[in-house]
Amino acid sequence: MKRSEINATIRKFEALLEECRFCLPPYLSFTPDEWKTKNHEYDEIRDNELGWDVTDYGEGHFDKLGLALITIRNGNIHNPEYPKPYAEKIMMCDSGQVSPMHYHVNKMEDIICRGGNDIVFTFYNADQSRVHRQEDGRDVFEKDLENDVLIYRDGRRYKVRAGEPVRIHKGESITLVPYQYHEFIIPAGGPSLIGEVSKVNDDHTDNFFHEPLGRFPHIEEDEPAYRLLCTEYPKAKD
Repeated sequence: MKRSEINATIRKFEALLEECRFCLPPYLSFTPDEWKTKNHEYDEIRDNELGWDVTDYGEGHFDKLGLALITIRNGNIHNPEYPKPYAEKIMMCDSGQVSPMHYHVNKMEDIICRGGNDIVFTFYNADQSRVHRQEDGRDVFEKDLENDVLIYRDGRRYKVRAGEPVRIHKGESITLVPYQYHEFIIPAGGPSLIGEVSKVNDDHTDNFFHEPLGRFPHIEEDEPAYRLLCTEYPKAKD
């Protein structure tokens, strides 16, 4: 992705948050120069990769395959200094954009339509009896194309056919359980503001994409950064 595209996406995200009256912690407005002055009191943000995150999954088609998100809080399964057992994100996905098919092994999460447009999900169970090895050597379970998928939706439990679209509206949520393939797309009509409340989140090891994808973008620096992404913080000043 070009840095200019990331900057424009963050500004659009900020405007949507303001429109939906969703307020952010102060550190999310720090400039890159301000981050250079921050000491170890902000290590939780650095160590747990809290903050801005814009991804095209390494594919270069952000308008079709992409997501902008903010990790607001998170623990760390690799570091006992951060024992929070939960995480929270706020996300923006625009019309026509897809968050691609994947499952988690450890994470259980609620995805909430906080404002703006609807969210259209597709679900499959991961077939744990069938594994395929991707080009990078990672083993991923196949999709179960036959069996129904159990849905947990705001206290209602029911089944849908594998691959059947499930649409949620503002205020509604879906609970996603481990080994449940899920993908969503935003229909015509503008972006959706999407919340996520989950167990501790590890984006480096617990995203199992059905098709091999990268989690973070390759960035072309065509203009200065407006905000630093969560993987770009400088080390503490002292």
